Amino acid sequence: MQKAKILLVDDRPENLLALEAILSALDQTLVRAASGEEALKALLTDDFAVILLDVQMPGMDGFETAAHIKRRERTRDIPIIFLTAINHGPHHTFRGYAAGAVDYISKPFDPWVLRAKVSVFVDLYVKNCQLKEQAALLRLQLEAGGGQPAIGGALLGELSARLASVEEQAEALVKQLDGTEDGGVSATAAHLERKLGGLRRALDALRPGVE
Repeated sequence: MQKAKILLVDDRPENLLALEAILSALDQTLVRAASGEEALKALLTDDFAVILLDVQMPGMDGFETAAHIKRRERTRDIPIIFLTAINHGPHHTFRGYAAGAVDYISKPFDPWVLRAKVSVFVDLYVKNCQLKEQAALLRLQLEAGGGQPAIGGALLGELSARLASVEEQAEALVKQLDGTEDGGVSATAAHLERKLGGLRRALDALRPGVE
């Protein structure tokens, strides 16, 4: 499985360096952007598991950058974690969530907490990628069979086993998130469960004797 990409957006090089030091233990690909404009350019070509976005930046600030990200069909579902050095109270925090953020963290933040939050979104991203791969394989097999729901027992068993592995990992992740107060994480996990359920039903419908 290819490493997930995490986009770090901050106009201060020392802040980007600190984020890299905190997140390096996740062993994923960390991509820097020194401005909102750079972030949007990176999002044109690469897929990201999560975006860490500084609020206070010259030119295009974090709120404006997030608005552009959420308007694009390609990037609208990427989780955004806002990072801010100053706290203007509930109104400022609400503006962050209204802009589409799944979390809003004030600096200085606990490195362990930030790494744990990012890790959850990376795990969800990986599970979604695995799910897409299984769905693509199933689609290819159906197309190879002329669109007829007649897949050999061996192939069907292999597809089912691969899906079961993804289901097992996803179930463990959802249990880990059970009771979390983070609405963005819960919504993403629920979306993954729905997609898994749909693919499982599609596979079951292909079994002999199932109508």
